[in-house]
Amino acid sequence: MNKTFTLAEAQTLLPVLEALLRKAQRSGTKAAELEVEFERLRQQIFLAGGTHIDVGMTARRRAERDKALQETQDTLTEIDEIGVQVKDLEKGLLDFPCTMDGRTVLLCWKMGEKEIGYWHSEEEGFAGRKPIDARFGRTERQKPN
Repeated sequence: MNKTFTLAEAQTLLPVLEALLRKAQRSGTKAAELEVEFERLRQQIFLAGGTHIDVGMTARRRAERDKALQETQDTLTEIDEIGVQVKDLEKGLLDFPCTMDGRTVLLCWKMGEKEIGYWHSEEEGFAGRKPIDARFGRTERQKPN
């Protein structure tokens, strides 16, 4: 059975998850920047019909890229093991499975939001976000700790 969260549990996890998301974003960005560097080098070699390259430097940069990719993957796996779904790493979009009225729905949070304020069905996705209501154990006026 997949893990589900109450609104309070999900809210409590936000600081840890936000830190993990930022870590994955940083390493993903670094890997992408290094990939662009390699693509430029490949293009330069192709246009020149071959060229001398600093093999040691290129190997170090490749190792940096591989390490950044691995760190991104490891961090995303860590979030997944908590039971939270990363829907969009770049935007920092997370879904927390939650049971409401006997069915699984997703509490939805986007980086930059102070709290989890929305939910949607599994079918609707982000476009179908609706405000959290009393069915989740919190009235409109209550704020999380």
